[in-house]
Amino acid sequence: MIVLAIAALAVSIYAARGFYKAGSFKSKANKETLLGAGMGWVAKVPFGLVRLIAWLEVLGAIGVVLAPIGAYVTGLVWAQWVGVAAGAGLALTMVVAFIMHVARGEAKYTWKMNLGLFAAAAIATVLQALVVLPLF
Repeated sequence: MIVLAIAALAVSIYAARGFYKAGSFKSKANKETLLGAGMGWVAKVPFGLVRLIAWLEVLGAIGVVLAPIGAYVTGLVWAQWVGVAAGAGLALTMVVAFIMHVARGEAKYTWKMNLGLFAAAAIATVLQALVVLPLF
């Protein structure tokens, strides 16, 4: 069971790294930089929404890693649910991102990234819910 808990944390860290990098970039870059990086969808949505998505990705990345660690250290079981919710939110983010990329005709370029981040977030969520949570 401990090996699976370590695997859950490793997958959570992997997912968090990807989402943190993406969110951090979107939160700091201006619209022209994001467009130059191939994020054409930025031109069609309010820039405040881009920043909101960025900060949700950053907060989700932090939550998916720190919540289970915090729950383990402090013994607060409710903190583990924050990690599960953060992982589920990140997975849902990738579902919506994929739908948006399909609608824009970009899915053939972005499906690997979307699928990889979705899988990492979904696996982290399931492992945290089914393996780590019962440890408390």
